[in-house]
Amino acid sequence: MTPGSDPSSGAALADEARGPLAILYRELDAAVAELAPVCRLSGRCCRFEEYGHTLFLSAPEAAVLVADAPAAARPLDAGRTCPWQDDRGRCTAREARPLGCRVYFCDPAFEDQAPILTERFLSRLKELVDARGWPWSYAPLHRHLHSAVERGEFAPPSDLAGGDDAIDPREAGSQAPAGPA
Repeated sequence: MTPGSDPSSGAALADEARGPLAILYRELDAAVAELAPVCRLSGRCCRFEEYGHTLFLSAPEAAVLVADAPAAARPLDAGRTCPWQDDRGRCTAREARPLGCRVYFCDPAFEDQAPILTERFLSRLKELVDARGWPWSYAPLHRHLHSAVERGEFAPPSDLAGGDDAIDPREAGSQAPAGPA
């Protein structure tokens, strides 16, 4: 963080990280495009619990996602789904989505390549974070989102009638999962 910036502010971190992350993401997107994985728009990438995966991201990625993504399409839950998945299963945060989203495809032909790309670009991301002195805080998406709710930087739609899957954003901090989903 630059001198004088508020290290607790996701907005300040987003302002610093936006440009460097955009470059990294463009390079990653180009590497993925070369391998041409197929996306069948199944929505499995955003239904974490149902398909047995957890989206981890760094603090700079989370800051940019929260600052630049459109309003969330669904209430924040306990890590079961992505709040930017719309009712048709599509991502509404395409431009701001983090590295983990950019390398996740259900295409079996891409299965062996995804971990290689992930490690390659995650290493570059970590080097960038270290060089800039940004916080790393590599954690599940919903931990970052709960923190952003507490700071008043993220306000997902509230759907308290949505059953036990929905979390009242006012209680988000106390509802954060204790570990990876």
